[in-house]
Amino acid sequence: MTHRRRVLLATVLAVVAVAPAAAYLKLGTQVGNRTVNLRWRQFPIRYFITNRDVDGVTAAQFQSAVTQGFSAWHAVPNTQTSSTFVGFTQISPTSGDGATVIGYQSRPDLDRTLAATNFFVDTVTGEIIESDIFFNSTFLWSTSAGGTTGRFDVQSIATHEIGHLLGLSHSALGETELRAGGRRVLGAEAVMFPIAFSAGDTSDRSLRADDIAGISDIYGNTTFQSESGSISGRVTKSGQGVLGAHVVAFDPSSGKMVGGFTLSNDGSFVIAGLDPGPKVLRAEPLDDADIASFFDESLNIDLNFLVKFYEKAVVVPRGGGVRDIEIKVTPK
Repeated sequence: MTHRRRVLLATVLAVVAVAPAAAYLKLGTQVGNRTVNLRWRQFPIRYFITNRDVDGVTAAQFQSAVTQGFSAWHAVPNTQTSSTFVGFTQISPTSGDGATVIGYQSRPDLDRTLAATNFFVDTVTGEIIESDIFFNSTFLWSTSAGGTTGRFDVQSIATHEIGHLLGLSHSALGETELRAGGRRVLGAEAVMFPIAFSAGDTSDRSLRADDIAGISDIYGNTTFQSESGSISGRVTKSGQGVLGAHVVAFDPSSGKMVGGFTLSNDGSFVIAGLDPGPKVLRAEPLDDADIASFFDESLNIDLNFLVKFYEKAVVVPRGGGVRDIEIKVTPK
């Protein structure tokens, strides 16, 4: 008999962190010598909202913004996800009670954490059994349509955290500048970028190409598979695989970017969910990143190589894949 157990996992959206350049990852848990991707097996996801008002946001306004965050993910074409708001509860968003709860908690000790997502998962199947999202009421919040100066946008942060709830980890498609006290986001091409936009910004209400590719990779249906394509290959240095490089596929006709990491010692990568047509490929190190935002700190991530573009455009076929691409990088 196979014995299943629940394990608690967590992800965090930080106000400040370091900024790498590109890619999405899926959340997973280790089962023996393999990694099982986290995902929901049963829909709709039933969730509760903690019946707690905070300065500037009532529980009802919070619930409406969270529902809109769910809707952004459910609206992705050719994917199969859904959710149902069950009702308000006095329960706080803490794991282990059997209910998926989203709400506010006061955590002044987490002075750089806007929100965080916790999971209970089945470590045999990777099924998400329960997920809870807490918003840190130490910060000021807003649900106004155009955002409010000095207050973080509930819908934007909810959309990011619901991406985690559905099984996505962080993307690195973004650019920041270093300022006193941390980093400010100049721009991002993924809602799942680990650093939040400044207070008052509502940009992360809308998904981007990397987010859509990521969620489609987990929950895409047969139509998604037949309409999109993929690129796979290796990143090598001096004939050896590079672990932890990230490879970006840029579509010159649309400006869309989708990324993927090399996730094994042989430097293998797969970038799925791509629109058909030519793509420009680039491999780069996470040399300005907080590695822990993307990988287990025990992994020996290779940062010692220069950015490299693949020598020619790669034409992605509809419903198929381009294989055996080798991007040869050189040491710094």
